[in-house]
Amino acid sequence: MSNTVIYHNPACGTSRNTLAMIRASGIEPEVIEYLKTPPSRERLLELISMMGCTARDILREKAAPYQELGLHDLSLTENALIDAMMQHPVLINRPIVVTAKGAKLCRPSELVLTILENPDIGIFTKEDGGLVG
Repeated sequence: MSNTVIYHNPACGTSRNTLAMIRASGIEPEVIEYLKTPPSRERLLELISMMGCTARDILREKAAPYQELGLHDLSLTENALIDAMMQHPVLINRPIVVTAKGAKLCRPSELVLTILENPDIGIFTKEDGGLVG
């Protein structure tokens, strides 16, 4: 069993590139399609703590509910933002990767290399043709 987990959306190019880089490093991660299987509130709070960030830092602003729910309001509490993400998992930005070296929102995808045990994946070509490495 891998100790690497990716909260993944297969419809997202950044998420697909991140998953491919993890696999290129020799790891087969646990893949959690978070829109189908959202993290629990406790797990989301744990991920936020592990990443050393706030709920707003992982809030996906491009998701339709962001504007509809008025989440741009900076007076909203951390709990209010978590509540919104629990009701609308599409608001959780992705991909989030957890390894033995830590957790990170991997945007851009090459940020995953900073938490992989074996970050030497050679020259990697992203889906859009961009090169990493």
